Amino acid sequence: MKRLSFKKYPPLYLVFFLVFQFLLSCIPAPSRGVQIADIVVTNNQNFLLVYFFAKGCFTSETKKAILNGIPITFTFLVELYKPCSIWSNKKLFAIKLHHTVKYDSLRQKFSVTLSEQGNQTFFTKDFSKSQEMMADVSNIQLIPLMVLEKNHHYQLRFKVELDKARLPLYVRYIIFFVSLWDFETDWNVVDFTY
Repeated sequence: MKRLSFKKYPPLYLVFFLVFQFLLSCIPAPSRGVQIADIVVTNNQNFLLVYFFAKGCFTSETKKAILNGIPITFTFLVELYKPCSIWSNKKLFAIKLHHTVKYDSLRQKFSVTLSEQGNQTFFTKDFSKSQEMMADVSNIQLIPLMVLEKNHHYQLRFKVELDKARLPLYVRYIIFFVSLWDFETDWNVVDFTY
């Protein structure tokens, strides 16, 4: 009877562990208390506008990561639908917004980059102010009002997630083992009539 050599083949438990790790990385993490709140849908003379705030995004793990210089990016997804029938909706508009925070320990400053403001970067020494800027989405022009029909029903959907694709490669591997601060919210839905 021929024996298998571990030098030639990896131990079976290692193969199972790697397969299990891959399968777990494909499953989105629960929101862990992250929620979208203070949603306001309004308009100016030309555009439909939206304001909202993400609560619960900053756990002790995310705060530690930021203070250790790891850039963190939140991705906000906003979609506008017009219900066409009971079973289908027509997507009128979709946007992804990215908010990134990074701490510079030498200058003791936080930089927050907001995609909706042309990737403009704001600097602050106040950690709580940087967290507020990361979670706040304000005055987003969604769609020209002339596209919307008066007295018709519309639906806005909102979602926020930690953007793992923007994390440094070495951090993504570590985060698998310490993924307590990974999150993705469910879709929040707001129905309104224009």
